[in-house]
Amino acid sequence: MLREIWGFLKRHRRKFFVTGAMIGGGVLLYRYAVAKVKELQEKEAADCLTHARRQHHFDSNQRTCNMTVLSMLPSLRESLMRALNSEVLTSQLKTRPSNKVEIWEELKIMSLTRTIVAVYISAMLVVFLRVQLNIIAGYMYLDSLQNESEKESATATQKVQQKYLQSVQYLLGKGLVDLIATVTKAVELQVKSIPLKQGVTLQNIEEIFTTIRKEVEHSQQNGYGHGGTAALSQYILDKDSEKDEACALSTEEIVLVKLMRETRDMVESRDFHFVLGKCLDTMFSKLMDKIAEYFIPNTSSEQRTINLHNVAVPLAKVIPVVNGLIHTVCGDAPNPFIQELLVLEPVKDFAANVYEAFSQTEEDKVDES
Repeated sequence: MLREIWGFLKRHRRKFFVTGAMIGGGVLLYRYAVAKVKELQEKEAADCLTHARRQHHFDSNQRTCNMTVLSMLPSLRESLMRALNSEVLTSQLKTRPSNKVEIWEELKIMSLTRTIVAVYISAMLVVFLRVQLNIIAGYMYLDSLQNESEKESATATQKVQQKYLQSVQYLLGKGLVDLIATVTKAVELQVKSIPLKQGVTLQNIEEIFTTIRKEVEHSQQNGYGHGGTAALSQYILDKDSEKDEACALSTEEIVLVKLMRETRDMVESRDFHFVLGKCLDTMFSKLMDKIAEYFIPNTSSEQRTINLHNVAVPLAKVIPVVNGLIHTVCGDAPNPFIQELLVLEPVKDFAANVYEAFSQTEEDKVDES
């Protein structure tokens, strides 16, 4: 019996070896597959956790952006009203002065300038802060990924953040002063020759705004070229801001210079000016809607089907309306002008792209390439 079994095994030993190898290989393959699936599941879970963490950080940062913009509006409004104090002129007119016509002419220029500058400075503030806060948020996110032994080498230190975020003061300081000068010149060019008693329609006012926008946005100054809103970059960042820091030696100063260069690249990019242009289009459209409210005739309901674009109002009556719109454009929260900008899809997409670009790890960059 044993001989028969032994003979059977000898005759079929090759088959047994092959079968054994196949079974062993199958077991090894199964174990490898299980390990690989587990590895992929763990990687997928880690990626999901990283994505959720980054998304939460991004969403939190956008809320910070919104609150920061809204919190800066009161001081922005006060700065504008100090620089273009039309209230002094309106007070003078109440005393019936002998030079009433001259004061009205000055008020005409100042009121238009103040409201148009309010639109520009608000839109630029919204988009610029989106750039600043998302760049620094990207740096902070990368710093948060470091382990405890690396914390001391964090790039976005508190001191760096404070110095970097202070650069917005250029827009609210010298940038604002220069913008006022540019807009004043454009306004004078367009409305100085229009008599105060001349009737103007909504279409006339819209044409005035359009022409002024072309003068302001397409001008070429301080090395900034034509096209889109590129000329507005000069009011956002000081062109010579990096020269003072060219010899920076400390780690923090080097990081700050790098941040400013990256910010300048973003501010001068096509994407930035595309988004800024969309914001300005939205704000000027809302401005026209607000002015249109004062063109509605105070008549019976049967006659209110009148086309507002055919209604002409003396320019002298439009001036006080435009003059008071700074309290709407730069009004306290809730501010419909600013709120609409904050929910614009181009603004949200741009913010996401900036954050994504500056929160990527080296591994993310390698995976994308």
